[in-house]
Amino acid sequence: MSLDDRLDAAYRAARMYYDEGFTMESIAGSLDVSRSTVSRLLRDARSEGLVRISLHQPGGTSDDVAARLADRFGVQAVVVPAPAGTTEARRLRAVAAAAADELEGMVEPGMTVGLAWGTTVAAVVGELRPRPRPGLRVVQLNGAITTEGSGLTYVSTVLGRAAAMWDGTVVQFPVPAFFDYAATREAMWRERSVRRVLDLHAECSLAVFGVGAFDAEVPSLAYTANYLTDEDFALLHADGAVGDVCTVFLRADGSWDDIGMNARTSGPDPERLAAIPRRLLIAAGARKAVPLRAALVAGVATDLVVDEVTAASVLALD
Repeated sequence: MSLDDRLDAAYRAARMYYDEGFTMESIAGSLDVSRSTVSRLLRDARSEGLVRISLHQPGGTSDDVAARLADRFGVQAVVVPAPAGTTEARRLRAVAAAAADELEGMVEPGMTVGLAWGTTVAAVVGELRPRPRPGLRVVQLNGAITTEGSGLTYVSTVLGRAAAMWDGTVVQFPVPAFFDYAATREAMWRERSVRRVLDLHAECSLAVFGVGAFDAEVPSLAYTANYLTDEDFALLHADGAVGDVCTVFLRADGSWDDIGMNARTSGPDPERLAAIPRRLLIAAGARKAVPLRAALVAGVATDLVVDEVTAASVLALD
C-alpha cells in the first residue's frame, strides 16, 4: 500500500470511529480489513496529525482563560488544562506537546525560524514529529557559550533535532550567552560572521522561545548551568529583574532597556523580537507568572501556549 493510500485509509477509519461512532469491528467489516489493522490505522491517523485529541476539565475554563489573555495582552492563546495535583514536570510535558502541535501549523517551506535555547524549547522540540519543510532554516537566537564549557553541544542537539524533524538546515550563533564586558559584545557585533547571523535573525518570520524565572520548579538552564555569577544575580535583583526572554532580562512592568546586564547579553531584546511577524512564547509553571506577565506586557509574543494554572496566575496579577 502506498503512503497516500495508507493515509487515505487512516483518514476513513478515523472519520468512522471518531465522527460517526462506528466500532472497530464495524469499521473492519466496512473496509474489509482485520480489527488489528483498524487499530493500526487509528494509531497512524493520530501520529500523522489527521486526528488531534484534546482533554478538557469539567467547566471548560481553559477557553475562557484564553479569551481573557487575548483580550488583555493581544495574543492568540492556547491554555492547556492542568488537573489538580499535576506536577510541574508533567505540566511542562503537556504544554510542550500542545506547543509542538501549534508549531506544526505555523512552520512553512522556505521559512527562517528562530529558536531560543532553554528547558522549555528543548521540551517542545522533543515533541515534534517529522514534517518535511523544504528550504527551511533553523537559526539560533541567543548565544550559549559559557566560561566552563562551550554550551554548544546541548544547543546543537536541540536545534539539530528541530531541523531533522522539518528537514531543514541549522545556523548556529557561536557567541557567549552573556559577555563579560559590554564593549566585547559591541566589538563582536561588528564581526562579519556574527553580523551574518544577526541579519538572519532579522529575516525570521517565526520565533520560538520560553520565559525564564529565577525560582522556577523546573529550572531555567541560564540560571543553573554557571552562565551567571553571584555578582550577576545581585546586580539583576538590584535592577529589579524578574526573569528573561531570550536571555534578555525584564522587570515586572515589562521594561528592559536600562537593566545593566542587558548590555552584555546575546539575545534579541523585545524591540528586535517585535520585528518578527510571528512569535510563539511557551510557558509552564506558576512561578513563571510574574516574568510571563512582564513578557506579555513587553509585547514579545503574538502566540502563547501556557498551562491553566500559570495563565490564571498571570491574570490574577492585574
